[in-house]
Amino acid sequence: MVTNAILGGIADTVAQTITAVRERAVRKPGGVTKDDSFAIEIHELDEKNPFLDRDLIPDSMGLPPPFDFERLTRFMAYGFCMAPVQFRWFKLLEKMFPISKGSAFVPAMKRVACDQLIFAPFGVGVFFTAMTIAEGGGRRAVAHKLRDMYIPTLKANYVVWPAVQVINFRLMPVQFQLPFVSTVGIAWTAYLSLTNAAD
Repeated sequence: MVTNAILGGIADTVAQTITAVRERAVRKPGGVTKDDSFAIEIHELDEKNPFLDRDLIPDSMGLPPPFDFERLTRFMAYGFCMAPVQFRWFKLLEKMFPISKGSAFVPAMKRVACDQLIFAPFGVGVFFTAMTIAEGGGRRAVAHKLRDMYIPTLKANYVVWPAVQVINFRLMPVQFQLPFVSTVGIAWTAYLSLTNAAD
């Protein structure tokens, strides 16, 4: 749980840093130049994002936002609270689809399919619901967030996680599955943080 909380905090820090770098470059006199290669790359990746019809990191002539410690705390708390749920889920998958030396590929694929068809849609919904409530939003805010962000985020999930989960279920002992997923998930959680913070 502590490891998951720390990794969630690292991911949100990465997301907030990406936003600050981009916005600092945008507000310079003359805007983004070729000297701002990191900011340019961030913006180009953002514009090429096929899952959302708007930028996750919009251009802004205002000051970059200060580091949001409340947001960091929300991500750490979410990671802390979700760790037992994820761990029990992995244990259930291990029990339902045991992997042996003679039979590894088919049970691993069944675990991946089950994980992506059951837990992924649930997890994305829980994430946006929990974050919106933690930010002070009510039922209407949750409904708007799910309407705007759920499908694009689930599509992005299906690009990233099936391959990661194949490695996870085929090669990782069950006690290392959650730390492995959480470590790989730093980039994913940074994406979720940017998505959740987007207007």
